[in-house]
Amino acid sequence: MFRRTRQEVATPPVEEARSSGKGRPTPTRKEAEAAAKARAKPPRTRREIAAAQRSTRNESSSRVRQGMRAGEEKYLLPRDKGPVRRFIRDFVDSRFSFIELIIPLLVVTMVFGYSGNDTLRSIGNSVLFGSVLLVGLDLFVLRFRIRKQLAERFPSEPTKGTTYYAVTRAMQMRFMRLPKPKVKIGQELPEHYR
Repeated sequence: MFRRTRQEVATPPVEEARSSGKGRPTPTRKEAEAAAKARAKPPRTRREIAAAQRSTRNESSSRVRQGMRAGEEKYLLPRDKGPVRRFIRDFVDSRFSFIELIIPLLVVTMVFGYSGNDTLRSIGNSVLFGSVLLVGLDLFVLRFRIRKQLAERFPSEPTKGTTYYAVTRAMQMRFMRLPKPKVKIGQELPEHYR
């Protein structure tokens, strides 16, 4: 009497697939309640406890890692916090450093060294020695420029450890630096870092 006919059940209307949405079907009430119970139920064995701790630790460390890459202040290590360190990072990241060319130069000198030709070997050694001198000179200039900028911009802040921080950041390849560089090479730096 109140049943549907077989024709209505057999041919459901076909709808167009939408590209928006969450990308998965909404769980049924039974599935949602089962998932809530599983989350609320404490683990019983040592293995389950260890797996739960490992998963929460992995989630936490990935969240911290993402925040550190993004440069969020609350996720940074104590050595990276504060306006002075942020300025040093931006100052180092905004200038071209010769250290970024050192890897290709090392490959060239290695090829020259293993070529078997004495002339190419001596050229490779000269290029290697010259590049090491240029890196040293570049870091020496960086030290004086960073000290001058810090004295102008942060006269009341202590500068202990700032040279070491700038030099160690400059010695890293640009794509390996953490927190990730926020300024491009040659970009003007803001006047205030408070």
